[in-house]
Amino acid sequence: MSKSGVSATKTKEYFNRYMEGVEKRNSGESEFVQAVYEVASTIFPYIADKPIYHEMQILERMAEPERIISFRVPWSDDDGNIRTNRGWRVQFNSAIGPYKGGLRFHPSVNQSILKFLGFEQTFKNSLTGLPMGGGKGGSNFNPKGKSELEVMRFCQSFVTELYRHVGPDTDVPAGDIGVGGREIGFMFGQYKRITNQFVGILTGKGLSFGGSKMRTEATGYGAIFFVQNMLQQIKEDVEGKTVLISGSGNVATHAAEKVLQLGGKPLTLSDSGGFIECSDGLTQEQIDWIKELKDVRRGRISEAADEFKNIVFHEGKRPWGVTADIAVPSATQNEVNGEDAATMIKNGVKLVAEAANMPCEQAAVDAFVDAGVSFGPAKAVNAGGVGVSGLEMSQNSARIAWDESQLADMLQSMMKSIHDSCVEYGEESGGKVNYLQGANVAGFVKVAEAMLSYGHV
Repeated sequence: MSKSGVSATKTKEYFNRYMEGVEKRNSGESEFVQAVYEVASTIFPYIADKPIYHEMQILERMAEPERIISFRVPWSDDDGNIRTNRGWRVQFNSAIGPYKGGLRFHPSVNQSILKFLGFEQTFKNSLTGLPMGGGKGGSNFNPKGKSELEVMRFCQSFVTELYRHVGPDTDVPAGDIGVGGREIGFMFGQYKRITNQFVGILTGKGLSFGGSKMRTEATGYGAIFFVQNMLQQIKEDVEGKTVLISGSGNVATHAAEKVLQLGGKPLTLSDSGGFIECSDGLTQEQIDWIKELKDVRRGRISEAADEFKNIVFHEGKRPWGVTADIAVPSATQNEVNGEDAATMIKNGVKLVAEAANMPCEQAAVDAFVDAGVSFGPAKAVNAGGVGVSGLEMSQNSARIAWDESQLADMLQSMMKSIHDSCVEYGEESGGKVNYLQGANVAGFVKVAEAMLSYGHV
């Protein structure tokens, strides 16, 4: 029997019944089921001796979105052909504030992926301490290879349907994969045109029309601030550490930049074509060049190897076989499998921090935890992005703009607070911290208490 008086066997049986129900109700939605499993497996032991959560079906209700909006998005290409894509907005949980979460434009987008992202967002937003619920949306539209006008026409059509379902006190979307400043500008312009309102309906806007400083850097910088706190917990530091980073968008490049600023060596970046490796550690000049490559020229990471002699490109591969101290997966979901995890453990990686959303498969998470690798889950590590988005919402509401130094301090303080919450709920005997458990339980408690206050709603 556990100290709570509830046997581990009984808790396991209840958890298995719960997951059977989740799988039955969400047949074929593997990404969403994976996300629920990862959270619920750590929550069930915590709520075993707290009957109110069971009586009020809190976890069961948390695994059901409050609503899902699905719609078609017709648009015309440059040749005058009518094209049609699918659009969604998953409004998952508004217990602690308006729905908040990004819009993703990518061919892989489907309802399962958006449900998993919205579910994760609920816990992530709770961890920030800001009054934001969880949501996510997007389309299977692919901006790559499209002209500026094609992207604009698609964004305008997307918002022509979405605008009626969102609002500054209802649902505030942001950017995500395939949705950057350009797309946010097109969508905000269409929302303003339709509604005749200039309100903070989207975050990630340009500085000239209500955007926040530090938003571009926030997720990547925040992730490394969290890593810094994880290392300080065990009396170590980023300085001198070698770091593997995947991806080459805003999150990855700014994570690499912050590693460099703190005295570490970022060794890798990647895209869907492969990864680059710089055994000397990427310099600020190289990181800036890659930012321009991706943000302006929309080129491929392989071009960096042509530009810089000390950079090697590995076609069709991921960076997880390179020897390093720390790994920061920053590209997309399920990019690290069990085999990758075994390789990293063998090569001496001591800390893994998820800067992307659920980049590690469950087998990889289990391998890291079993091997004693410090594992920072996405909902804690990459919460800096939505945290600064929440600050943008506050600035929009108050019609003010904080300067960069204020926002940098707020971001660093927020990541420290999230880390401390993880320690509070995840510290084990001997002082070791189970960050996965800590993040999940800390995020759960705030949302659950709000839901209990509302009763059967």
